[in-house]
Amino acid sequence: MTTFVTGGSKCGKSSFAERILTDFQGRKVYIATMQPFGDDAFEAIERHRKMRAGKGFETIEKYTDIHEISLDADCAVLLECMGNLCANEMFSSEKINSPAEKIISGIKHLSDSVSHLVIVTNQVGGDGISYAEGTAEYIRVLGEINQSIAAYADNVIECVYGIPVLLKGVFPC
Repeated sequence: MTTFVTGGSKCGKSSFAERILTDFQGRKVYIATMQPFGDDAFEAIERHRKMRAGKGFETIEKYTDIHEISLDADCAVLLECMGNLCANEMFSSEKINSPAEKIISGIKHLSDSVSHLVIVTNQVGGDGISYAEGTAEYIRVLGEINQSIAAYADNVIECVYGIPVLLKGVFPC
């Protein structure tokens, strides 16, 4: 079962994604994709660690190459967040031809490997602002990834002001 949770900044998508796996009785893995660069990143990482505290998650920090992750079939995974993973792959020192294809392939690998996969992403590109070339390309690639995962996922949920809105499938919690 793959559930895709999207929404704007600070809209409650992370806490909702964690709630999906609250009653899961097996191994719960949190794949953290935010690289700890700068005060804002450290603050966000610490906030998310506090949110997960006592909820039974084992954390794997994996900033790129999620296709390399090997997990047992009976575990549940929360991957946070697609926006960071996309930026990491696009702007790493290792240049890849298609970051979108690499990430989508990795997501399908994880989805096929585990019992439950919950993916958190960000909505970008809807503000109508023209951005510099690098940022515009990031928005395009993340949009391509989000569209592919939404099509592939069993459930798609948008969090709007803390309210989860079902777009596809069923509410998994």
